[in-house]
Amino acid sequence: MAGVNQRLERLVRRTQAQARVPALSVALHRADRPLWTCTVGGTGNENPLGPDTVFRIGSVTKTLTAVLVMQCRDDGLLDLDDPIGRHLDVPAHGTATVRRLLSHTAGLQREPYGDIWDTLRSPDVPELLADLARIDRALPPARRFHYSNLGLALLGHAVARLRGGTWAEVLADRVLRPLELSSTTVYPGPGAATGFLVDAYSDHARPEPRLDLGALGPAAQLWSTATDMARWAAFLADPAVVDPSGAVLAPATLDEMRWPLTTTDEASWQAGFGLGLILLPQRPAEPVAGERIVHVGHDGAMPGFLSSVYGRRGGGATPKAMGCAVLASSGTSDEINELSHRLLAAAVEDDPAEVTAWVPGEAPPPAYRSVLGHWWGEGFPFVFFWRDGALRARAADAPAGAPPAVFAPLPDRPDVLRTVSGRETGELLRLTRDAAGRVVRMHWATYRFTRTQETFDGVTTYEL
Repeated sequence: MAGVNQRLERLVRRTQAQARVPALSVALHRADRPLWTCTVGGTGNENPLGPDTVFRIGSVTKTLTAVLVMQCRDDGLLDLDDPIGRHLDVPAHGTATVRRLLSHTAGLQREPYGDIWDTLRSPDVPELLADLARIDRALPPARRFHYSNLGLALLGHAVARLRGGTWAEVLADRVLRPLELSSTTVYPGPGAATGFLVDAYSDHARPEPRLDLGALGPAAQLWSTATDMARWAAFLADPAVVDPSGAVLAPATLDEMRWPLTTTDEASWQAGFGLGLILLPQRPAEPVAGERIVHVGHDGAMPGFLSSVYGRRGGGATPKAMGCAVLASSGTSDEINELSHRLLAAAVEDDPAEVTAWVPGEAPPPAYRSVLGHWWGEGFPFVFFWRDGALRARAADAPAGAPPAVFAPLPDRPDVLRTVSGRETGELLRLTRDAAGRVVRMHWATYRFTRTQETFDGVTTYEL
């Protein structure tokens, strides 16, 4: 452990020195180890720098707002395909849907009306909404990814209206308190770090102004600590461990948020965007065929501050509830965005999750025992098997690391199962039994599955 921590600390210290960051605070969360933290530099004021020092997290705020939106969806207060005008009284652009706003594919321009980054004045909520009549739509809806602070701000105020409070009140009540993110606030206390612009041609660092974003708050207003944000990143990656009761959001809803809806760059295709979350595929140190690793979270930037908050999913070496937060008091150090990913990868490489011993489990239910084994569909072999209390399937030649399809029986129809994850998610698997009750044929997504290889008109290969 000491060697692992030394490597991580060296990565942090080298980044702070090379990127010339006045204050750098880092935390790494994982379920199987104590929280790891590292701070380098000074706050720029009389307060000492430590793991509990508050930094501005900028657009990482969007991930918390996105969770509030999905809570409303799960509670039946909205549908993702609702137009925003159904939940906010807007004079224009009311047809932009909740889903498109969450995934930055609604085509709205990036910022509210006016040059707020020149004037350093942000509108209040009535002004923000009224000014929608004065802005252009940057792109047609669904045309492509186009990042919009304005879009996320509108979603935050829609949530506030639906819940009967302000965005800040709803956030504190429904996310911050349940997850014990006690240091995450709309406004900083007196011990917060000072944000700086570090001069490009000297060692001088000039303090940046501290802005109140007003109605733009749901997009970028929050302040937090690295320890809080590492826990938040772990929640985004593994909610079943961080929030086992599902008090904030069901794991299935986080799965939905993590599904890539668009790419952020049509040239490289190296990043995707889900419902409020950035998705970055990773290359494991020791690739395993079929194994997928992704970092999920968001970066943030505000005058004088940069942040990078990501959780890690996938790969047999990744421990449960793994998240990393990197908070910096410089607004011009691109290395900050990469550091969280390097730390996550280094921690897994040097200190992978323990290999859990296999232990025998319960026998599969009698109703599904005749399903197990090899089947043929569309001319290809598949294997159906029982693991961890569920029927599963994968192509016979699929890599060991590839996720299987997982099935769950319909409550009132045990011979009809829904595919809940993996291949053909959402499709039905129908079982056909003989007079003795054995499954002799299946239909998955309407394709016939049989014990022998057959043509589409039902002739087995050895009869050809």
